Amino acid sequence: MTTTKHPNRGTALEDVLREDGNLEAATAYAVKRVIAWQLEQEMAKRHLTKTAMAKKMDTSRKQLDRVLSPDDGNVTLETLQRAANAVGRSLRLELA
Repeated sequence: MTTTKHPNRGTALEDVLREDGNLEAATAYAVKRVIAWQLEQEMAKRHLTKTAMAKKMDTSRKQLDRVLSPDDGNVTLETLQRAANAVGRSLRLELA
């Protein structure tokens, strides 16, 4: 039995990013983007404005904007935990 290579099948994106040395940065960006999206979804579900959310987190609106910005990766775990708690959720991290 012979196998033929599918013409539309290529290298996985993860492999390309690893070869380029960009896998860690891309993964961090993706994780931050998902967390920001989830927080925005929870805020919308609870009809929380950014001002009200910042108040629940005991922080400034500017800090909340950094939390919700997928481009700003400089947010502490403590701040992410406070944001999660403010919308009734928890933050889980694990080593894989």
